Amino acid sequence: MTRLLENIPPNDPLVIPEKRVQIDKILQENREVPGATMVVLNELQSQIGYVTEPMQAYVAKELNVPLSMVHGVVSFYSFFTTRPRGRHTIKFCMGTACYVAGTPQLIEKAKQALGIDIGETTPDGAITLEVCRCVGACSQAPVVIIDEDAQGRVRPNKFPQLLRRVQD
Repeated sequence: MTRLLENIPPNDPLVIPEKRVQIDKILQENREVPGATMVVLNELQSQIGYVTEPMQAYVAKELNVPLSMVHGVVSFYSFFTTRPRGRHTIKFCMGTACYVAGTPQLIEKAKQALGIDIGETTPDGAITLEVCRCVGACSQAPVVIIDEDAQGRVRPNKFPQLLRRVQD
């Protein structure tokens, strides 16, 4: 934990003064709340947008909990991310119906069009590609979630049209 707090990258929210104030405020307001670890991490994800490894170490230290517990929460729940997401997020449903209906081909089309892989963000910070578990719209397979909007029966040849909606 100490190593993570000694070698913090210069762009980490912990070393950006206004972000550090936000982080400390979240910790202060929720330190005594039952389930404080989860509450703090949720607030950090919501307000900062991601929870870096140094931030995880800082939370563990400040809440006096093992770093493994904090990291376990962040790595278990797909809501959390350790890197900044793009202004827009494109998620590909990997449920069985969507997978069989063509999600892998849609992912390949997206990777080619954007020049990034799943879990990455375009260099301009516009779009992040992610996969997700079943979204419960199996009759519409394959499903792509763009920001918060589900798009069903997406075909690889129609994907560029969807992409144009979110490209800035």
